[in-house]
Amino acid sequence: MALWLDAGCDPVTENEKADLEAIAAIKESAAIELKDQGNQFVKMGKKHYNNAIDCYTRAINQKALSDPDQSILFSNRAQVNMLLGNYRRALTDAEEAIKLCSTNVKAYYRASKAAFSLNLYSEAASLCQRGFEQAPSNEELKKLFMQIDLRRQEEESHKSRVLEAVGAAKDLLSAMENRGLTFGKALYQELTGLRKPVLDKSGILHWPVVLLYAEVMSSDFIEDFCETDMFSSHLDMMFSEFSQPLPWDMDNAYTREAVELYYQAGTGSPLSKKETLKYLLEGVVMSVPESLFDNEKDSEKDLCNTVSCIGSNHGKWIKVNEKKTLLDILQQPDYIIPAIPVFFVVSKKSGFYKEFRAGKWSPP
Repeated sequence: MALWLDAGCDPVTENEKADLEAIAAIKESAAIELKDQGNQFVKMGKKHYNNAIDCYTRAINQKALSDPDQSILFSNRAQVNMLLGNYRRALTDAEEAIKLCSTNVKAYYRASKAAFSLNLYSEAASLCQRGFEQAPSNEELKKLFMQIDLRRQEEESHKSRVLEAVGAAKDLLSAMENRGLTFGKALYQELTGLRKPVLDKSGILHWPVVLLYAEVMSSDFIEDFCETDMFSSHLDMMFSEFSQPLPWDMDNAYTREAVELYYQAGTGSPLSKKETLKYLLEGVVMSVPESLFDNEKDSEKDLCNTVSCIGSNHGKWIKVNEKKTLLDILQQPDYIIPAIPVFFVVSKKSGFYKEFRAGKWSPP
């Protein structure tokens, strides 16, 4: 009997040939039946997709059909894998279907769609174009190719925006490093939102600045405080004789000649270069590849210098000299910029002033 033939041996007798033909016919019939069962399971809906895959797999394993028919089996299994979200398996099956039959247009479509779902846009476009060679007027391929082309354009545009934003953020970081500034973790972000410093075309930094009235923890916000501006110029405008008094200042204690500005030395957490870049890009662009930050590393010397500069002034209130520029103050070795510069406003006329100067008050 043909069943007892050794592997690789050809049938000799007519009976052996007949047996092999009968076995092949049985396997072919089984493969066709399994294929039909798989198709029925697909029609029955998602709950039966795994049954459909099992049927197609068993049909493939019969190895009884012609290459074009085997191609259909792989293509069908690719379609079900796609419906289940198994895009990598779908792509593998569809590519196998194309190998078995280079004219299987559905296989090209499904391979392209799977590659598209995996964000492999160049491969998806190439598969579509190969499908067009077999069926130039296929509407499904045309629609898919348009989707791929649109997504590629969007990706290129996004990539361009990301690179531009990263470049601007790196320039900003470099400007801060060149000035010897220490950039720290954001505080009072509920007041500042996602506002960031800006480096203008002349290489000048412009900062949003928060002024906190320590007595009542109310705040003012300066949208554009140029690093070359003196504090006095901004205070002159804010507390001029034409300005409205602060709504909570019933005693009119906060006048131009009475207000003083302070910062708290050595408070906050310095950020690494990588962390600073991520902060500067927050809210600017989405999905920045982690690889773009790989080269941004702090040297041990930089980290040591940051810690040592905080020194003995840690936690002390340091009065701001109004005749100094913003840059002068930001460059103080004991000042850690909490993402957005924050200064505390007190009045010499207020009863709170003595408590503040005695160091009996700290931010909540």
